[in-house]
Amino acid sequence: MDNTNNHTADSLTIDPQGHEAAKGRVVSVRGRVIDISFDDTLPPLNTKLVIERENTADVVAEVVAHIDSKKVRCMALNPTQGLSRGIEVQNNDEPLTVPVGRELLGRVVNVFGDPLDFGDPITAQKKSIHSKSIPLTSHSRSSEILHTGIKAIDLLAPIERGGKAGLFGGAGVGKTVLIMELIRNIVEGYQGISIFCGIGERCREAEELYREICESGVLPNTLMLFGQMNEAPGARFRVGHAALTMAEYFRDRERRDVLLLIDNIFRFIQAGAEVSGLMGKISSRMGYQSTMGTELAELEERISSTKNGAITSVQAVYVPSDDFTDPAVVHTFAHLSAFIVLSRERASLGLYPAIDLLESGSKMLSQTVVGRLHYRVAQQVKETLA
Repeated sequence: MDNTNNHTADSLTIDPQGHEAAKGRVVSVRGRVIDISFDDTLPPLNTKLVIERENTADVVAEVVAHIDSKKVRCMALNPTQGLSRGIEVQNNDEPLTVPVGRELLGRVVNVFGDPLDFGDPITAQKKSIHSKSIPLTSHSRSSEILHTGIKAIDLLAPIERGGKAGLFGGAGVGKTVLIMELIRNIVEGYQGISIFCGIGERCREAEELYREICESGVLPNTLMLFGQMNEAPGARFRVGHAALTMAEYFRDRERRDVLLLIDNIFRFIQAGAEVSGLMGKISSRMGYQSTMGTELAELEERISSTKNGAITSVQAVYVPSDDFTDPAVVHTFAHLSAFIVLSRERASLGLYPAIDLLESGSKMLSQTVVGRLHYRVAQQVKETLA
């Protein structure tokens, strides 16, 4: 009986869920890019492949392209040291998944949902990071304001509940500090869930933010997710999708409002450019990937409000060389309902938060939403400043 089944055991194994797992083999390793051959059917795009290694963590890769009828090209999401040609690869025919649910509250995790806070392993149910944005008919039609407690924002650039607000500024003008201030002001009086997503974060900033959240006492309702600067571009590219998957669970299943803070959306675009370059694709204007608009839209359009709850997003946007005509900045502008511009000139004068009050704005600043008195005062303030 053992002899009869030998040929099947060589090509297929059974994973813990009971699925037949196809096997492939590594044929090429170039940094983070891995080519893998399969004898039978090729795994679909965005499938997660696992390369097991002895005495070290498994390599997790995502299928990015089909090269021919036998080979796929993958992007590794973690270090590839020690890989060589001929190593066996496991395909469970499932996309990259992350844990979702209440167990994540108060925790700090990475793109795979593994804890970074030295706590117990997370055993929550898992969900694919690839999901479509909700249909337009399911969107909430009401317009509400989310109060931040920062007068310059609440008066001249009010943030929409269930909308997207951007903090634009070059290096060193206070984007991360302002996000920390928003966390302190909003989360303390906020009844929903707060998710902080660090894309390409410095480890120093992550540690400072964790300490501030602990001190403010809001950690039990906060989840922190990081794809740090030293991680693979694939991990930094996918950490935003992982954060949105967790936010969608709380909105749709738990029926809670979610405050999603992203620092920094430019690093997401930058990671996409790195992935595109490693895949050998021809770059577009100013070195950005030709698919930048699509990739950004796939992420941004998942941030929305429904009758169950709202995902409100505040995103820091790095402006390269203070150039607001940069393609990454221009594409991000198109998705926002409020934009808060930070000025280097005001920062140099020691005026914090260094908000450029005349350049900042919001589509919510209309009489029908904020009321006649608020609108009139805002216009008078702008006239006086001008």
